[in-house]
Amino acid sequence: MIGPRKAPARKRTDEAEKPFWISFSDLMTALMVLFLVAMAVALLNVTQGLRQMDEHRTTREQAISSCLSEVQQLTQQAEFAGVKLRGQTLELGTLAEFKKDSNELEPQRMAFLRSFVPQMLRVAHTPGCKEWLKRFVLEGYASPEGSYLYNLNLSLERSQRVLCVLLDAKAPDAPSLADRKTVREMFFVGGSSFNSAILNQPEKSRRVELRLEFKDLRPQCTADTPGCEADEARPIPWDDDFKCPVASR
Repeated sequence: MIGPRKAPARKRTDEAEKPFWISFSDLMTALMVLFLVAMAVALLNVTQGLRQMDEHRTTREQAISSCLSEVQQLTQQAEFAGVKLRGQTLELGTLAEFKKDSNELEPQRMAFLRSFVPQMLRVAHTPGCKEWLKRFVLEGYASPEGSYLYNLNLSLERSQRVLCVLLDAKAPDAPSLADRKTVREMFFVGGSSFNSAILNQPEKSRRVELRLEFKDLRPQCTADTPGCEADEARPIPWDDDFKCPVASR
């Protein structure tokens, strides 16, 4: 049948011209937004870390200040007159002085040390001190007479003598077993020869001072962590068969 023929449908050109891929500008905008979000999260983490560090530092400073305040109160007791706290160092004064060329302590000075140090240990176990107090350092000194090395050895013997006095279980006024164990764990000794000698007062230079050392701000670790100094010392077997190795002179 012959009739009018319909023209074939023509494809719409606008459909072929529609873009299939995201434009380059839109892609860069999306990447920039992701970058800003990542930077915001990173800055938030850093800010929180700094805030926690500042809070930790403030807590440490307040605890150390409280600890030293308790030590100061101890030195103000009548029976410990003569002991002075200078910074983090206890100056024992005439209560821990030695004679020239000697590492021996007089009986009244030994009795003072056996009564004072246990009280210091009580303070060390209070909440203000226990968390941050690291150790005590017994620092021995000598007067300027003689050679440096001779006085270095003598000053070290003097600090060791104080430990011998504190650890002697046979003394009539000996500290308790718990206190002697704490002394062994927390007390370190050192000798300074005639460094820090008191000018024009050689008799006061022959002395021993007790310094408090506190822990630094550092990551927490255990005794088994490689390269990390743990807060808790490894247990050491106790031997109460005491004999002081320092030869008297």
